[in-house]
Amino acid sequence: MKRLLTPDLARGGMLALIALANSAVYLHGRPYGVRQHIVETGFVDHVVSFFVVTFVDARAYPMFAFLFAYGVAKMAPQRVKSRNWWLIVFGFLHALLLFPGDVLGLYGVLGFAVIAMTRWKDRTLFVVATLWLGLTALIAGQAYATPPNGERAFFLSFETVDPMAAMAMRPLEWLLVPLGLIGVGAAAMMGVWAARRNVLASPEQYRTLLRHVAGWGIPLAALGGLPSGLAVAGVLHVVEPSELAGMAALHAVTGIAGGLGYAALIALISLRVRADSAVVRAIAACGERSLSCYLFQSVVFVLLFVPYTLGLGATLGSAATALVALATWGVSVLLADLLRRRGQRGPAEALLSSVRRLQGSSV
Repeated sequence: MKRLLTPDLARGGMLALIALANSAVYLHGRPYGVRQHIVETGFVDHVVSFFVVTFVDARAYPMFAFLFAYGVAKMAPQRVKSRNWWLIVFGFLHALLLFPGDVLGLYGVLGFAVIAMTRWKDRTLFVVATLWLGLTALIAGQAYATPPNGERAFFLSFETVDPMAAMAMRPLEWLLVPLGLIGVGAAAMMGVWAARRNVLASPEQYRTLLRHVAGWGIPLAALGGLPSGLAVAGVLHVVEPSELAGMAALHAVTGIAGGLGYAALIALISLRVRADSAVVRAIAACGERSLSCYLFQSVVFVLLFVPYTLGLGATLGSAATALVALATWGVSVLLADLLRRRGQRGPAEALLSSVRRLQGSSV
């Protein structure tokens, strides 16, 4: 069966945002400020950190959740259950060995929830999603309500010099990831709703809806992320716990709108670009091999940034880190396109398929 361009293009483009968001977490060795972001000193670093926090932070993963739920809702439940369990296993290994901020395990758990969501009525999806936004605001607000004191509060393994000590810390840090990404639940519910209507399969039929979602969602996310972006850039000084909580809650809730808006924008773009364009095919190939490309980012970032490898996370600022992140994404796109030309799947996708076949044959 021919693959749909829009979901693959969206996943491939989304991985650029994921790279920008994740790479910033690796920076260490300096005082930490608002949202546990390092305190920058250079003008360009301030500008880049403002951009990443305002437009990317807590906006990329909701887009990922929307696309994930859309795909799961289209699959047979039994196939989804097996896949979810193996995503959790892959996520644990990813967190243990490389990146405690892993989301594969979270999305594996989310996949089971999506199976239940497919039985909900549309009204239930919207009501629960709205209530979920309230929960997101509450948890996000409490997570960032404590005024920064220069010390790192989350993901201490990133600044740990001993690799074995860092590995020992990562599983517990991984278990806390769902609290930081609680808002993806609301995006997933909208993914189930969109799957029922084949929005990404037939974007030409939903141009008006997609324009509204992109036209409202992205500006709303930018406005909601503006206070946090200005605070991280050192322009806005917020120290009161209540103000920090409100700023974080606004940032998280509007991030859901941003994630949906980005997905809608890429769906609209897919209607205008040529499917046989070299660039489009390469990015779509990256999206088709998103699991491999996501893990590739972690391998590169660990080799470059953490204290027990090259340790660049202690010296690079936000601007240079963003360039590294985008370059890493660009290399993953080229590698994915090379695999496409050879008719090969990504290594992680092939491994996931193999272990699932072995499981099926042993039952």
